[in-house]
Amino acid sequence: MSHRIDALAHGNRLKILPPGHKLAFATALLLLALVAPLTVQLIISFWLALWIVGYAGIPPGIYLSMLLLPLGLTISSLPAIIINVVGHESLPGVQADIWGSSSRTMAGWSLYLSKQGLSQATELLTRTLAATSTMFFLLLTTPLNELVQVLRKLGMPPLLLELMVHIYGFIFTLWKIVDDITVAQRARSGYGTWQQSIASLGLLIGQLLERSISSYRGLSMGMAARGFQGELRVLASSHHRPSRRHQVEAISGCALLGALSIMGLR
Repeated sequence: MSHRIDALAHGNRLKILPPGHKLAFATALLLLALVAPLTVQLIISFWLALWIVGYAGIPPGIYLSMLLLPLGLTISSLPAIIINVVGHESLPGVQADIWGSSSRTMAGWSLYLSKQGLSQATELLTRTLAATSTMFFLLLTTPLNELVQVLRKLGMPPLLLELMVHIYGFIFTLWKIVDDITVAQRARSGYGTWQQSIASLGLLIGQLLERSISSYRGLSMGMAARGFQGELRVLASSHHRPSRRHQVEAISGCALLGALSIMGLR
């Protein structure tokens, strides 16, 4: 997956745009996504999908599969927000918050779907979608080495840049390790029964810890052998060309979304 994402970041149709422009665009939309009302958040998500799939040429299947992971984690947390539990004697006090006729009483406790919870869950889901879309826009259209160069010019501390580069690499390293171990376990029917699945999961976690530590040691030794002295140096291409059409669309779109957000928050 790491090689596929890197290949898309280096080969997409927006690669020619200056990375600073893309970072500013994504930052502005991220800030809007955090404070804008629900409708604006949805517009941001669909607009970024147009940029990623339409303008950058990222395959829709890949973009959708990447969105499913954070959205799946968010959806799994929504029942805790939507479903409320109160004592049976407290049920009359929350009648206004009950959605429809969803109240159910069991063993002296009442479960119901909360109107406020549904509203909060909807807002959380749309905000997650919009904020994640801004991050994926940067990830899929801007190579990491170019992003590091821009952040260095903006004065970000070298330690944070180093951590960012290492974490980016280790995420995909661990992903590859998990994938290899899982394939080997499935080939040996390691997930045939519930007991086998639990045992295989335990072995997977143990092997993941061992191999990740070994990978980290190898990386540390390699960097020390190459004379690492506390600051990463990355190469970045300077062959970038601003696009007036994209600039006009980005600026006018952000201004319009900002105006809609102010109107919606009043």
